[in-house]
Amino acid sequence: MSMCSCFYLDEINYTVMDNWVVFLCVSAVLLSTAVHGVMQAFRRRKLPPGPIGLPIFGNLFQIMGKPHESMAALAKSHGPLMTLQLGFVTAVVASSPETAKEILQKHGQAFAGRTVPDAVTAGRDYELSSAWVPPDARWRSRRKIFNTQIFTAARLDALEPLLNRKMIDMTEYVGELSLTGQAVDVGHLAFSTMLNAISNLVFSVDVVDYKSESGGEFRDMMARIMEDSGKPNMADFFPFLKRFDLQGIRRHIKVAYDYHQLIIDDLIDRRLQSRLPRKNDFLDVLLDQSEEEQNFDRRSVKILISDLFIAGGDTTANTVEWVMAELMRNPRIMRKAQEEVRSRPGIKQSEIAGLRYLQAVVKETMRLHPIAPLLLPHRAETDAELCGYCVPRNTQVFINAWAIARDESRWRDPASFSPERMLEEEVDYLGTDFGFIPFGSGRRMCPGWPLAVRMVPLMLASLLRSFDWDLPVEASPETIDMADKFGVTLRKAVPLLAVPVKRLF
Repeated sequence: MSMCSCFYLDEINYTVMDNWVVFLCVSAVLLSTAVHGVMQAFRRRKLPPGPIGLPIFGNLFQIMGKPHESMAALAKSHGPLMTLQLGFVTAVVASSPETAKEILQKHGQAFAGRTVPDAVTAGRDYELSSAWVPPDARWRSRRKIFNTQIFTAARLDALEPLLNRKMIDMTEYVGELSLTGQAVDVGHLAFSTMLNAISNLVFSVDVVDYKSESGGEFRDMMARIMEDSGKPNMADFFPFLKRFDLQGIRRHIKVAYDYHQLIIDDLIDRRLQSRLPRKNDFLDVLLDQSEEEQNFDRRSVKILISDLFIAGGDTTANTVEWVMAELMRNPRIMRKAQEEVRSRPGIKQSEIAGLRYLQAVVKETMRLHPIAPLLLPHRAETDAELCGYCVPRNTQVFINAWAIARDESRWRDPASFSPERMLEEEVDYLGTDFGFIPFGSGRRMCPGWPLAVRMVPLMLASLLRSFDWDLPVEASPETIDMADKFGVTLRKAVPLLAVPVKRLF
């Protein structure tokens, strides 16, 4: 055989070999893609059922606007436990008391994780927040401080003189407005009052002056944090976008976080310079704890205080506004609540629990307008079996408290406002009745609920006892806009304006 022939055969062999390499590579890619597709389909098949979504975006466009309402509507077709694909994020949504109980109680440890929204990461030391810290030793430490040092019944009872004084400050301010017939922005008033209550609990000082702009920036920055945290953020659904902050949410909220933490740092510094005489407020308690516990340092103190302001101010104020809106729409219920409150010689924190009808009004409002409609999102810490389905680790889990509160199998005529049902039901805030979970339930239940359930009725009782309430001239009970605006908290889309008329005792 000639050398040319050998060379020709070698060339054929190399060509054949190259073709085989290409063929094998292409086959490997196709096989890998096919296997991945099959695995994804199999994984999806093991998850709860859900609506078919678009490529890449999944079900995002099906829940835009008011996710709590959209998810409730989808659940009617796909069941009380369903799967949504939100961009690159797989989410499971519970929309019934039974499925909520499975997640929060039966499998509470498996679903105790948190998915941190991108906006929240703009705050320094956000990972130390009791809202977002993983369910580890740090979380247990903070929980213990809340349960044994801050929100105990004895400590809250001891705060009665302080809280009563804050109610007097509020009613005196409203009384001055009543002299000129000026309308009150109820949500704004309640927010300022709650911020002063918290700042006195923590620092023994006011941070807002009703009659001037003093403290207005602090209040506005707090409002910005809550508003920006609740904005739809594409970075939460497509994690690769986080580095770009395309919507500017993180940059915008960072200004508020930095301002807020600067104020807290300054107040802590002042206390550290002179801790005598002791004020025995929350700050003294937390500083004592930081001296005793190695893992609870100055940063932890600051973030825990920040949690109290961020979580406590906005949520309580929104609830007060929703209650007043429902009362203005329902004059009969308003009169009945006022009669109960006015039958007492005075209103003090210690007497609030005995106002059964007012308590029923508050509970019914929290049912119809749950302040955290999807609670804070949970995350699966491990692969978990849930109602016969397999929920993979890192799956995001939503509890649709708004849908649960409108579950017809749990509540009669659920869309109506009827405080009387709460007198018949005798439900409580402990999270054991999964048809009523305004503060969540289980391991990640809101730790500040003992303060909230005192402050909301206390503010309302003070306002209802001292004043009658009218709507502005152009408004009527039938025209009050009850539309809500979705966010971390569910707020009224249109602020409630009401005109106080001072009662003559």
